[in-house]
Amino acid sequence: MEMRTNRNRDRPALPVSAVVTGAVASLASVAALALLAKAEGKGPLQPINATSHWLHGEKAAGRDELDASHTLLGFATHYASAVFWALPFEFWRARHRPSTAGTLLRGACMTSAVAAAIDYGVTPKRFTPGWELVLSKRSMVVTYAALALGLAAGAKLAQAVVGCR
Repeated sequence: MEMRTNRNRDRPALPVSAVVTGAVASLASVAALALLAKAEGKGPLQPINATSHWLHGEKAAGRDELDASHTLLGFATHYASAVFWALPFEFWRARHRPSTAGTLLRGACMTSAVAAAIDYGVTPKRFTPGWELVLSKRSMVVTYAALALGLAAGAKLAQAVVGCR
């Protein structure tokens, strides 16, 4: 009975933890996108602007200027996606309570791998992240690795801030 009480006490914190975790994961992956784009000779804003392709079409991938219509919309879409993926990760974390950083990172990697598989294997092309319009497959894999690191780091931050184990 005590275990059930603790889990129920943590449940209200789950959405808050997902917002914190998703924010860190989003920032980590956006930083990776910008650095990888630059390394590939593209503009650093192109991958995040490409995320707005669900509204603007593939021409969004060619934009490298900072603007609300592409950059803000692309970032907001990416942030919402990161929070979406942080929810099942935080649910897993609340249920399994990983005791080591390695276990936490393994869970984050699994979540990121599922996200990649769904983003590019199931999702209709119009609603993919759009990074494929700008980056190589290798850079996309690295970005999903950054997402995993961000999920793990975000979970540790959420644990400290929200107090959810």
